[in-house]
Amino acid sequence: MSNLRKPIKVRLLKEAEEYFFAQSEKVQVKFHLAFDKVEAGHKGKWFEKLKGTDGLYEFRQSDHQKFYRVFAFWDSEERNTLIIGTHGFDKKSNKTPRKEIRKAEQIKRKYFETKISIK
Repeated sequence: MSNLRKPIKVRLLKEAEEYFFAQSEKVQVKFHLAFDKVEAGHKGKWFEKLKGTDGLYEFRQSDHQKFYRVFAFWDSEERNTLIIGTHGFDKKSNKTPRKEIRKAEQIKRKYFETKISIK
């Protein structure tokens, strides 16, 4: 029996990619493992929906009491389901800064506006 589920692909926008490559190799490996797990369809604490947002998620990693986040959202296309990373930041407390959420929401909005205007 064939698998009818569309493949999941993680893609980082420019700012998220710059954040990713600015991290240590150890943190990059941790993020890469999380991306791979999500692409394989696994769920876990490394990728969670942000409460109180319109479809935003965060990839979560930590290393030596330092916390790293990459915000993302889903984009279901005809062939693939994409998870688009918007940007990353270092998290210093349990509370997610509202300004980072607003930034991710703005990037998401622009992404879909641009995508629609290209079609």
